[in-house]
Amino acid sequence: MDKSTLVEMDINEGKELIEALDKAGVSVQAALWIYLSEPDEWRFMIAIPMIDEKGPKKTYTYIQSILAQITQPTIALKDISIVSPNYDLIKLLKMAISTGPGIHGIRMKRNTVNNVFIEDLYIYRIQ
Repeated sequence: MDKSTLVEMDINEGKELIEALDKAGVSVQAALWIYLSEPDEWRFMIAIPMIDEKGPKKTYTYIQSILAQITQPTIALKDISIVSPNYDLIKLLKMAISTGPGIHGIRMKRNTVNNVFIEDLYIYRIQ
């Protein structure tokens, strides 16, 4: 993936991963691509309660098994950050937007939410 550009292939791959997680019964509270300016890269962030319940190692192992079911995934586990639904950024975004349980495509560029500057986001779900 080109680190500074989010391309359609990345967007589609994120959607496919969310669909696979939904199908597996994982409670995806939030899913989004976020641009991190310091390392100049995009990260796919997923907020799921499993991280609080089972810990990071078991959760990342489970996500890897879901990724393995996707035909030729372009997103790698190293591009994914799994966070708690109580993660500060997720709580902050919930103040500004709520998508409900579906999969959406909402782009937020150069916005400030509650005095926090957000360079670039592509939101699939925030609930």
